[in-house]
Order: sequence, then structure tokens, then C-alpha cells
Amino acid sequence: MKATGIVRRIDDLGRVVIPKEIRRTMRIRDGEPLEIYVDREGEVILKKYAPINDLTEHAKGYADSLHEALGHVVCITDRDEIIAVSGGFKKDLLKKPIGNMLEDIINSRQTKMLEEDHSFTTDERVVLKSSVVSPIIANGEPIGAVIITSSKEGQIGNLENKLAETAASFLAKQMER
Repeated sequence: MKATGIVRRIDDLGRVVIPKEIRRTMRIRDGEPLEIYVDREGEVILKKYAPINDLTEHAKGYADSLHEALGHVVCITDRDEIIAVSGGFKKDLLKKPIGNMLEDIINSRQTKMLEEDHSFTTDERVVLKSSVVSPIIANGEPIGAVIITSSKEGQIGNLENKLAETAASFLAKQMER
């Protein structure tokens, strides 16, 4: 754990303000839930709460099934990183932070087909040619996305579009239980 040099006092209601610089760096948005942990040494740890992490096993299984059926790379994300990958690029994509383009698509709440060169992570080493991204909307909030992608142009069409939407809907329904 690294020190930031920032000190904050607890107010009379027991609140602590997380500095704007830290919120921006950690991509913590207004109203976003945080989990609170206490370790053995008595340190208090705040961690962004990602409800889709409860579904990681479902996400991996669904990604594997789609990959087996289609032969395309399948990724599932939460709001911050790629949490499941099936097919190629696994070591280049898994647990990598999502980029601004993917964040914008998730926030738009609309399925989007991409045909130009693009990357979904902040790393941008993996350049993809054809993808469909379907946001996962649970309880009215975008919580992640299902991505079906190919490194070849023109490989993604209406079938992949429908399957990505179906996967996103299934995962959203699992979250709402």
C-alpha cells in the first residue's frame, strides 16, 4: 500500500471525503458504491464495489460457450476491467482496464458494432478489426459489457450482435436475482 500524503478528518457524522485526485485516478464516480474491509493490522481498505464480480464464474462459462459456438474471442467486462476472456488474446486482455471508447459504449446503453481498427483496453496493443459490444444493464444501471470480437474484418454480423445482446440480458437477469 502506498501513502498519498493526504490527510482527512472524520466529520461529526462519521464521514471522510475521498480527495478528487484519488477519485479521478481510481475512476470512482459520484454515488458509486464502495466496499469496506479491515485487515489484520487494523487498516481500513476501501474498494470499488463491482456487482458483476459476483457473476465471474457465470461470465467465464458464458464466454467459453459463446467462443466454442462461434470461434470468436469473447470478453465480458465490468465498469473498470475485462473480467472474463475466452479465445485468443487472453493474457493481453484479462484484468486489463477498459479504455474510454468502451466506457462510452457501456454508458450509452446501446449495442454497437465496430468495423474500424480499435482496442478495448487502455493498453491498445491488441488491435481488433470487427466487434460487437452489448452493455449489461442491471436494475437500470450499466454494469459492464459483453464483447464478441475478431482480428479479421467483416467477421462480426447480425448473429454475433444478437448473441451478445442475449448474453448481456442473461447476465443482467442473474444480477437482478
